[in-house]
Amino acid sequence: MQESGENYLETILILKERNGTVRSIDIANELGYAKPSVSRAVKLLEQKDLIVMEHNGELILTQKGLDMANAIYERHKIISKFFVEILGVDKKSADADACRIEHVISEISFNKIKEFIKGKAFLSPDRR
Repeated sequence: MQESGENYLETILILKERNGTVRSIDIANELGYAKPSVSRAVKLLEQKDLIVMEHNGELILTQKGLDMANAIYERHKIISKFFVEILGVDKKSADADACRIEHVISEISFNKIKEFIKGKAFLSPDRR
């Protein structure tokens, strides 16, 4: 999935947690996008079976969409935490950088950062 689609899923998840419900206008306001752009993205996410739009306009993540959104958001939180707690980056910069990196980091590198954050050794035994 492209970065923009991942951003929409993550935003829907965050807005749902924050507000309880999510509509297209909420996404437009949160991301600063035009309503027609959000409408196009919502249609694409619906076609990919990642979200459902209820009759009242509420956007609901499908299980597939929820799984993807949670994985993306986990990446964001862990990368941001790594930057803040390990590297000493300020929270605002860490969040901005994590937002970009979460979409391109390899699974291997992400898992190593995740292990490190959780207090596990981040180097394999043969590299210590």
